[in-house]
Amino acid sequence: MPYRPHHRHCALAAAIMSVLASSSLHAQQQDGETLDSLTVYGSTYRNTATKTRLTPQETPQGISVIDEQTLLERNADSVATALRYASGVNTQLRGGAVNRVDLFSIRGFINYQNFYDGLQLIFNDWNLQPQIDMQAVQQVEVFKGPTSTLYGAMPPGGMVNLISKKPTTERYNSVELTAGTNDLRELSFDSSGQLGDSNLSYRVTGLGSSSDGQAETSENERLMLAPSLDWQVSDSTLVNLNLYYQKDPDMGIYTTLPAAGLFQPNVNGKLDPDAFSGDENWNTYEREVLMAGYKIQHDFNDSWQFLHNARFQHGDAYQRNTYGTTLEADQRTYNRRAYLTDETSEGFTIDNQLSGLVQTGAIEHNLLVGVDYLQFESDIGYEDAAAPSIDLYNPDHSQISSGLLDFAASGYSSDFTIEKRQTGVYLQDQMRIGQWVLIAGGRHDRYEAKEYGVKYGAAVDNDLKQSNTSWRAGALYLFDNGLAPFVSYAESFEPVAGSDRLGRTYEPSTAEQWEAGLKFNPDGGRTHGAVTAYRILKDNVLTRDPNGTAYDQIQAGQVRSQGVELEASSRLTDSLSVDLSYTLQDVEVTRDNSGLQSKTPIWVPEQMASLWLTYDIYAGVLNGLSVNGGVRYLGEAEVDALNSDAVPDVTLVDLGMSYDLGVAAQNLAGATLRMSVSNLFDERYYSCYDTLNCWFGAERTLQTSVRYDF
Repeated sequence: MPYRPHHRHCALAAAIMSVLASSSLHAQQQDGETLDSLTVYGSTYRNTATKTRLTPQETPQGISVIDEQTLLERNADSVATALRYASGVNTQLRGGAVNRVDLFSIRGFINYQNFYDGLQLIFNDWNLQPQIDMQAVQQVEVFKGPTSTLYGAMPPGGMVNLISKKPTTERYNSVELTAGTNDLRELSFDSSGQLGDSNLSYRVTGLGSSSDGQAETSENERLMLAPSLDWQVSDSTLVNLNLYYQKDPDMGIYTTLPAAGLFQPNVNGKLDPDAFSGDENWNTYEREVLMAGYKIQHDFNDSWQFLHNARFQHGDAYQRNTYGTTLEADQRTYNRRAYLTDETSEGFTIDNQLSGLVQTGAIEHNLLVGVDYLQFESDIGYEDAAAPSIDLYNPDHSQISSGLLDFAASGYSSDFTIEKRQTGVYLQDQMRIGQWVLIAGGRHDRYEAKEYGVKYGAAVDNDLKQSNTSWRAGALYLFDNGLAPFVSYAESFEPVAGSDRLGRTYEPSTAEQWEAGLKFNPDGGRTHGAVTAYRILKDNVLTRDPNGTAYDQIQAGQVRSQGVELEASSRLTDSLSVDLSYTLQDVEVTRDNSGLQSKTPIWVPEQMASLWLTYDIYAGVLNGLSVNGGVRYLGEAEVDALNSDAVPDVTLVDLGMSYDLGVAAQNLAGATLRMSVSNLFDERYYSCYDTLNCWFGAERTLQTSVRYDF
């Protein structure tokens, strides 16, 4: 089988929607309006780590925020590039040639579940998930550590939440043309403002892009449109309607390469970074996604608010691909199989949040009560067949003919359906007592999943029902000098399907984290950051049953992740700013019956570090010029689960600049020229799942753009 990620409105949702729609459901429009003594953001925004409008500085748990200006400076054209300077996050899991998935390792645990405006981007556990284009994103937030007390079933390392661009009452328009390496051609636009003198404001972003892929014969294409409309119904009620449409006619490759020829010795020499083990006649990935949502924000009074956030999602994906089975003794003949997947997915997710301020003596309570629900259904077809081998050092990329592939002979033919439902009820109290900020919360989840049809040639009819209660607590003290030490405890869970050899159904896998750190903001915002130490224990991990067959498993495994993270940003002068991060992590399988005990999971470098500098020039001949650059270090990682070898470390350099053309010529006011270079010295670097499945990192890429704001 190929290596890949494991990979209707319901009655309840409809009832909730109808009740809320019939209610007389004030959104603060100002960014940074003060609500009593608590600092809040605007309108329907909620801090990812608390689902409230409190600042991350007041949250006793690790959270990284990459704002719009930072995204622009670093030319973040994907979620992976947006996060590569954040601590605790490894984005180099699939290399540079693969760009169809947003996949990260956070604090040593892989996470396929990303969020968009606080709602999950539904993933069907195969190859279909929305991939939000950064043109539609205003901010990226990483909530680190267990997050189940607010978001339900999630890996213990953390999660990524993408904050969309919102409508504004101020008029703003921009158009940008971009060209670059691999024949990149891109047109994007962004428009926002008030509709006349009405109580309606809008935002529309869009993009069209095409380029050659890094691997030979591959191409990338994308069309995206994301309109949003705010309706200020009254002083106390705001309704937002939003749509996201994306069509990816071609999304590069997903094939792998053996480690021999990348960083391990090969008698034939080194493979080039554009090496491709697939076939141009059998290399397709087409994806189309539509998401339609709405939000209702209602302020009952100065203390109590209600947010109703809902989204419908539909997606289709069709894939033709190959995967490697063995590398012959000559170290150049790569044996392959061909496969295809045909997937469709449809779902709905909804989150209801009631929050309020309550004063009890000297204690100020910021209460949150919520109910969320997720439901989706996905139909999956899969076929697999023998394919011609390929000579990696003298490749023929046109060997496969679809008419000659014998899918029936494989016995892997599949046509099955996955259904999932999750209902969560959560409660949280964030308290302020003088300069203390305390947080406590809990959540109970009911999770159901079904899988039925024919999978890999055999009938399947699996039914999973599990429940879990998760807790969190934390304390933070705000000193007058801007220092804020904190300590926290949090839990998470993930459903586990199947049963042991005695027929006992598995329990959810659970994890707990202890975390302590220091947040700092000593000079009113010019310098801010955090240093954090954490320890995560994940239990109920499946491992081999020593009393059963090779296929029997029990929940006796455990994984431990511990480490230290540092993030800091400072505006050293009016012209010079600096951002730095450092990660030291120790991740280990601490209990296992299958030979993995004391091993480190893949995709977990022991150390990561980064430094980013920006220098803005406001006077003289170079007035209007901004130059920036960064250095990223990615430490060694294990090549496979058995730790048989190490993937080499790498240091990468990125550069960028922008120039306000209006400074040079008044008739060019509003125009900005930008240039960026990623991997300036064209370093070879890699990532691996095992020695047969590795990827090259991204080659040096250059982009130049002209943007006009009006």
